Amino acid sequence: KTYCKWLSMKTGEYYRLPTEAEWEYACRSGSKTAYSFGDDAKKLGDYAWHRKNAKGRYHKIGEKKPNAWGLHDMHGNVAEWCLDQHHADAYKRLKDGVKNPFFPATELYPRVVRGGGWRQAERDLRSAARMTSDEQWKMQDPQIPQSIWYHTDALYVGFRLVRPLKEPSEETKKKFE
Repeated sequence: KTYCKWLSMKTGEYYRLPTEAEWEYACRSGSKTAYSFGDDAKKLGDYAWHRKNAKGRYHKIGEKKPNAWGLHDMHGNVAEWCLDQHHADAYKRLKDGVKNPFFPATELYPRVVRGGGWRQAERDLRSAARMTSDEQWKMQDPQIPQSIWYHTDALYVGFRLVRPLKEPSEETKKKFE
């Protein structure tokens, strides 16, 4: 979120992290299957870096096939931060008619991380798979006090940005801060 604020000030364009719902919408790219390309996990190697093919590291974006909307690495490579607080019962909390749910973060942990990374198994890279952030991700941080940003033990986590086509109102911007 701090990077998004800096980039917005630097460029004059508004940037933010996606909500969990926005992230899944972009990942699915119109599909209703387990993965954006279908249900066959055997094809995942064409689209994603994961535990079996990544050789223990992340890779340069765009080395695998994109989804139907041209987005690369929605499955695998690095799991991606979302704005939402993680709730195990998030889907039960939804009210009828909600089309773009958002659960604003009120605590540091756990937050939502989506897409799975190079360390995860194929099932963890499904379009609907959800991960939670964990305080253990910064165990090796040598700083005292430990940083809230430095995740020394989560090298498989990254982020993707949203830049709306139309500049949102100040009220809408505050909703996502």
